[in-house]
Amino acid sequence: MLLSSAQLPFLPLRTPIPPFHSSKRCRLAAVRENQVKHASSLELDRSLPGTGDSHAEKKAMGTGIEAGELSVRYDDGFGTKSVKDYFDMAKEIIKPDGGPPRWFCPVECGPPIKDAPLLFFLPGIDGTGMGLVLHQKSLGKVFEVWCLHIPVNDRTPFEGLVKFVEHSVNSEHATSTNKPIYLVGDSFGGCLALAVAARNPTVDIVLILVNPATSFAKSQLQPLLPVLEALPSNLHITVPYLLSFVMGDPLKMAMASVSKDLPPPETLDELSKNLTSLLPILSDLADIIPKNTLLWKLKLLKSAAAYANSRLHAVEAEVLLLASGKDNLLPSGEEADRLWNSLKNCRVRYFKDNGHTFLLEDGINLLSIIKGTCTYRRSRQHDYVTDYLPPTHSEYQKHIEQEYRWFLLATSPVMFSTLKDGRIVKGLAGVPDKGPVLLVGDHMLMGIELSPLYKAFLKEKNIIIRGMAHPILFLKKAETSRQEFYHFDILNIFGALPVTPINMYRLFSRGSFVLLYPGGAREALHRKGEEYKLFWPDQPEFVRMAARFGVTIVPFGVVGEDDVAELVLDYNEQKNIPYIREWIEENNKDILLRSDASGEVSEQQLYFPGMIPKLPGRFYYLFGRPFETRGMDILKDRSKANVMYLQIKSEIENMLSYLKRKREEDPYRSIIQRALHQASWGSSAEVPTFEP
Repeated sequence: MLLSSAQLPFLPLRTPIPPFHSSKRCRLAAVRENQVKHASSLELDRSLPGTGDSHAEKKAMGTGIEAGELSVRYDDGFGTKSVKDYFDMAKEIIKPDGGPPRWFCPVECGPPIKDAPLLFFLPGIDGTGMGLVLHQKSLGKVFEVWCLHIPVNDRTPFEGLVKFVEHSVNSEHATSTNKPIYLVGDSFGGCLALAVAARNPTVDIVLILVNPATSFAKSQLQPLLPVLEALPSNLHITVPYLLSFVMGDPLKMAMASVSKDLPPPETLDELSKNLTSLLPILSDLADIIPKNTLLWKLKLLKSAAAYANSRLHAVEAEVLLLASGKDNLLPSGEEADRLWNSLKNCRVRYFKDNGHTFLLEDGINLLSIIKGTCTYRRSRQHDYVTDYLPPTHSEYQKHIEQEYRWFLLATSPVMFSTLKDGRIVKGLAGVPDKGPVLLVGDHMLMGIELSPLYKAFLKEKNIIIRGMAHPILFLKKAETSRQEFYHFDILNIFGALPVTPINMYRLFSRGSFVLLYPGGAREALHRKGEEYKLFWPDQPEFVRMAARFGVTIVPFGVVGEDDVAELVLDYNEQKNIPYIREWIEENNKDILLRSDASGEVSEQQLYFPGMIPKLPGRFYYLFGRPFETRGMDILKDRSKANVMYLQIKSEIENMLSYLKRKREEDPYRSIIQRALHQASWGSSAEVPTFEP
């Protein structure tokens, strides 16, 4: 990473700072504490391919699109960098220059969306600021990313670093008082982030702490400090090499850049190559963290942990803590328990199989975690509509194509739709291509129909559906200090939001595709013998809301739950079991959803149905002929709204009957027949079905 031979420009700067020298490309904003707002970025080797505008230039030009203009499945660049890139860049940036700590803006980040919040990355004890190398491209789409670089020979005390970061935070806050400022603190950087937040409780700061070193007093390194001090310099090279195995999992780091689409033999070959190239360069840590620097950083860690711990009570910021279960350097799991109880507004995501070098390991996408926990926002409060970011290509591949691969193979879903002339065709040709569109259908048990539905719309029409979900899915009170990244986080990535009239109103006004289940939790958690029975409210409010914006309503039916699972313990049976009844009552006492509705739809008691799996059958979806509301006098005449409401409900019931009847004609309804077909034609071959 490298700066040109010219001195770094400052406005103004009395004492010039010597430049970096390297054959790599990057842009650095070298900034002293009193010049954060006036430092300019320096472009290096402009003639090299791939060079773009510097951070300062991009900000001045105002390039950036609206969040809503990000295309569905856009390329976020995640997975194109590896741990080797970290070492290559770190080796270049550590060359002594005598300069102070500074910010740099990675060129890979590119221009972010309009009104993107600022993200400061605070590194671990390496101090290079390169810890986000695997995430720079994806984060750079939606954040203005600044990374802190602490030169190898810099000896700024902890309070000096706190003041430096604090000055940057306050300077940015003064120019954008309504936007949050993100501090991503990795290990040592976590202590730094907590300290800054504690000293600035009135600034809207979002802390993302990655295995914070607040637990350094309990670290396995403590007994080694006297040994490290006495170790001869010629043996120091072994220390970072051994530390690299303590800090992270080499296998996970080597897998970070291996494509997940490769067959097993090729995956193993790529992993072997990456490991072969990775292991020798681990010794480069001896250059990144020389002996004197390591000893200084360990003392710095001790003072940082003490400083941060003494001020936890003063932290008012929103906190997302990411803790690793296999952190051999710090007891990060236990520390997550402590911080979760000590901090006022703390949420945790626990990754039981990852090590200390969390951000450099395979399977970790920091942007996905931020989106899944609804931590991304561009104003003082998270807005489920305007702050929503569509799923990226890498998220689609991981969470749909890979994680649900076996479920989709087992259920082999089939999609049908109805054209305007009434013909039923295979695929989604009968569903409009442009919104606003309201998809209204029946819920199968536990909503197991959702993943095939989302995949079909993403793959065939490149459309994201905004699913209206039960508000309890967005409550934080049920989370724990060992909360793993789970199914509901993935639903957030793919567009779920609480079902409220205002959310629906705003989505329609933006031309979105909205998914609504009028039967809600009552259908998804139905009782025995109620498969494919609709439980709808009496009032046609969604029809009137749709008519206000001229929304096209597309009814659909889906069958197949009785072919994959059998309900053996339903709500009526569970409420007769004392312990379970008390648990259900406790978890439902504060839920008032649809309390004003009449009939069974108002009885949305949440529980976990007892099920046993069956030899999988097949899922069948049918989208009916669209109902147009534009130009209809529904808003003024409630009776017309009620007529359309009943027509939509009747249409769905008819589609359910049609699918249950026609699936009997499908020669490939059984998984055995489908397996035989794919054994002959290949696993990716489309399995035939009945003729509509």
